Amino acid sequence: MTSAKYRLTWKTILLTVAGLAAFFIYIIIFNVDLLQIAATAQRANLQLYLVAAASAVFEVLLFSVAWNILLRFLSVKLSVVKSFLYVWFGIYIDILIPAESISGEIAKVYLISREHAGSTAKATASLVAQRLISMGINVGTLFIGAALLLMGHQLEGLLLNLTLFLVAITFAFFVLILLLCVKENWTLRIVDAVIHFIDRISRGRWKLVSIREEVIESTKAFHAAMRDYARAPKTLFAASALYIIAWIMNLSIFYLTFLSIGYISISWSAILVVCSIFMAVKSIPVGVPFEVGLPEITLTTLFILLGIPPDISATATILTRILTHWLRLFIGFVVQQYVGVTVSAAVTPTSKSSETSIDKKETKIY
Repeated sequence: MTSAKYRLTWKTILLTVAGLAAFFIYIIIFNVDLLQIAATAQRANLQLYLVAAASAVFEVLLFSVAWNILLRFLSVKLSVVKSFLYVWFGIYIDILIPAESISGEIAKVYLISREHAGSTAKATASLVAQRLISMGINVGTLFIGAALLLMGHQLEGLLLNLTLFLVAITFAFFVLILLLCVKENWTLRIVDAVIHFIDRISRGRWKLVSIREEVIESTKAFHAAMRDYARAPKTLFAASALYIIAWIMNLSIFYLTFLSIGYISISWSAILVVCSIFMAVKSIPVGVPFEVGLPEITLTTLFILLGIPPDISATATILTRILTHWLRLFIGFVVQQYVGVTVSAAVTPTSKSSETSIDKKETKIY
């Protein structure tokens, strides 16, 4: 039986410490006084910071409700509470195995499949639809933010080139995923080619060809679910509206954090661009557990490029990451422990009942 619990290792902890060390070395290069950062953080407005913390949790709730709408449309009956728990579970797995939602999405598909047999394709379709909506929102946000900064002559040089590059790359991936969702024959050919390739290099030891038909059927079921979404604009609109509100809550975390440390010169256009670029860069699976180091360096650099003082940029980055990373890590860990216990509890009685029924049959035979 596959466990629903994941444990930390010493390797994970060491890499996390290394990432934090790289970030602090980076800000020291900019002659930022660490004591000044600590002093600025201590003077932060606690009420505004707590509102930002509430936004971080409420964002996940809205995200969960939107996903629940997509699931229920495909007749996968999952309560909002369980959707909320599974999303937190996925966030925790994404932090441990940084591959931007791929690992978390696999975990969510696994949990739903354990509860609803035969729902793997539908759960996958809901997550792909969710990804398409999120990518569309991210591209739109980046484009709007960049346009506002261009009008204010704040976007130029490296930041302009990076923005245009990420808009192009994200849009290209969006179109590619959309085409694979629409062109069923393309997906079937890719799946078939991958199965044969893996089977060839493994010299038949993995027996993947034997499950080829099952994989093909699941792929067809996935495309049928995506076609159902295409014929349900109201469902997509409702889910998209919630995702947009969730994204606004995410933006407010950054904005409220700046306000809490007394920096009121930050503009919403700057937040739009920085958050969009940050999400795009963070999606690169660099293989560093907890995603520590690179995201902090990226955020601080982007804020500095927008003209925000290095000490303010570093302080805002640290306080923001406490809410968007460490708080979510803690909540996700607690949820992961709870979900792991409930999954194990749900499986154990079944096993016992099966053993009891077998004993009864054996008694009758003898």
